[in-house]
Amino acid sequence: MIIVRSPLRISLGGGGTDLPSYYKEFGGFLISAAINKYVYSSVLEPYSDGIYLKYSKTEKANSINKIKHPIIKEVLKKFKNNSKKIEITTLAEIPAGTGLGSSGSFTTSLLKCMYLFNNKQISRYKLAEEACDIEINKLKEPVGKQDQYISSFGGIKILKISKSGKVKVSELKLKNSIKQSLQNNLLLFFTGYTRFSSSILKKQDTETKKKFFKTLENLKEIKKIGYESKRLIENNDLNEFGKLLDYHWNKKKERATNMSNNKIDIIYNDALNHGALGGKLVGAGGGGFLMFYAKNPDKLRKRLNKYKIKELKFNFDHEGTKKL
Repeated sequence: MIIVRSPLRISLGGGGTDLPSYYKEFGGFLISAAINKYVYSSVLEPYSDGIYLKYSKTEKANSINKIKHPIIKEVLKKFKNNSKKIEITTLAEIPAGTGLGSSGSFTTSLLKCMYLFNNKQISRYKLAEEACDIEINKLKEPVGKQDQYISSFGGIKILKISKSGKVKVSELKLKNSIKQSLQNNLLLFFTGYTRFSSSILKKQDTETKKKFFKTLENLKEIKKIGYESKRLIENNDLNEFGKLLDYHWNKKKERATNMSNNKIDIIYNDALNHGALGGKLVGAGGGGFLMFYAKNPDKLRKRLNKYKIKELKFNFDHEGTKKL
């Protein structure tokens, strides 16, 4: 049996500029951090013929074309020699639709698992690109390249995307003390809402392709926020980074009316009065996890207890997609 895990992620700045509709015209820039919450994939050869799949549902198929799960189907098309007898199981520590990049982690973990099952190696860069190809080109999902790259590489990374789509991956220049402070003061709370990001991202994708002025100006500002986030974090000006998150969230909300809701707004505004300098919904928005940068984390935790929302405690992951 081969078992592989891929980390989930949080976006620290520039998210949304990694969609092809934007970077093909203007180039993308963002900062992303892998966290120690994972999607796991396992592959083995069962005793009986057939394709056996276990994820949130179970499937048994006698050919690749009969598989219902779109990502598993596309991955197995790359490994047709395994289509007679294979069993695939996937598990996630966090539910899908929560903004932590689970589909990208799912794809990278399963792809690497299949390569290893076939006694082949794959580089981190190629793994990320093949995962992007499946989601963006094969499945035509309105997603970007952030999730696949950060899950493959791990760490806290700068992702600079050229107009041709080539991604340059580099490290934030951080002392361990800064990294520790960032980790200690970033808090994640589950809003209780899950959502499919495609509806929000599809709107952004369509408006970008049609060159809507407001959408393009918004994403231009978001990219500037990515560069400013890099400067502030590397200079250990984390309180200003926290305040920048608040500006980032307000700009992000301009892109879609369903980016937030009344309950999320109430929790967010209360958090700003009780220890948080700023925050935002992670991912496309609409639900999932609220991320805050807190000057006083314990004060914030105590306050948000009244809303009965669960905190997701995490550390940064520095290993990326790996075999267990």
